[in-house]
Formats: sequence, structure tokens, C-alpha cells
Amino acid sequence: MTTSKSKQELYDIAGKLFSKKGYHGTTIREIAEARGILSGSLYTHISSKEDLLFHIVDDGAAAFLSALEPIVRGQDDPKTKLKSGLAAHIRVVTTQMDAAKVFLHDWTALGDVRRAQIQEKRDKYEALWSDLLAEGYAKGVFRGGDPKYLRILILSVGNWVYEWYKTSGELTPEGLADEFMAIILNGIATF
Repeated sequence: MTTSKSKQELYDIAGKLFSKKGYHGTTIREIAEARGILSGSLYTHISSKEDLLFHIVDDGAAAFLSALEPIVRGQDDPKTKLKSGLAAHIRVVTTQMDAAKVFLHDWTALGDVRRAQIQEKRDKYEALWSDLLAEGYAKGVFRGGDPKYLRILILSVGNWVYEWYKTSGELTPEGLADEFMAIILNGIATF
């Protein structure tokens, strides 16, 4: 689906405000003012504030899925896939910080039907991670521990990057994934 430049600007503005103030803490008036239009004029572009949230969250879900799916379905070895998968996740978070924060925190504010659609995409994303890890365990590349908790650890590491990551910092998403994977795969204890 192509989005007009004007509508994309509206989504970007809403994403910034939702990221900063939360979905419930942001008013239609604030979105309209930030866009430079009257509140009533906003409804020529959308039918509800939830439309904005759904678009932002759905785009976030699509970004995460399209980044990970080719890695999981690819031919690389499981360790490379794991590192590439985390780098892809971090890349989505760091290149779309506002949208990622909204995707990770405000998606539950959606109505039942839309929340179920996003839940289905979130489940598909977690299933891709489960497939990636299952391959590593099946091939004897990963050992010990419950794959469920390894998946939770990896996603938790990637999800919170938006809180502290600086694009002007010393590490790229790939470099950051390398650092995290060294700790996850090798541990820190010397005994």
C-alpha cells in the first residue's frame, strides 16, 4: 500500500507524539497542531486516532517480519542466523525509534479486532525466532537452557535498545549485535 506524503507526515508526527507521551496521553488536537491543521481537518485523513496507532503498529510489525523472515529461511548456519536476526531486530528499532517504541508499548490500546491482527503478526515473529533457535538446538550448535527463555532474552535485549542507543554512537546495529551475541554465546564466567 502506498501512502501519500501528506498522510505519511501525519503518521510520523503521530508516531513521535505517541512515542513521547504515549497513545493515551496524546490528543487529536496535539496531533493536528503539530501537523499545522485544525483538529477537524485531521478527520479528512483519518476516521479515528486509533487509525493512526494501527498504521504505526502494523508498519512496525511488517518491518520486523520482513527483516527476520529471509534470515530464518536462509542457508546460513544457526549462529550466523542468530547474530543476523538480532542485528536485523536492532536495525528496525534504531532506524524507526518512535514507531518501534509505539509498536512495543502501545499496541495493546488497539480495539479487539485490530489488536488480534497485530497479535497474530507478533506471534508469527516469535515463531520465526523459535524456528531459528530450534534449528540451532537440532544441529547441536546451541545447548542447555530452555529455548523459550533464550528467545525472550534475545528479544528483550533488542527491544530496549531504543531507550539508550544513539545513532551517533560507536556501534552500528551489527556491531551491537556482535557484542550481545558474544555475551550470549560465550557467557562471562571464566570457570
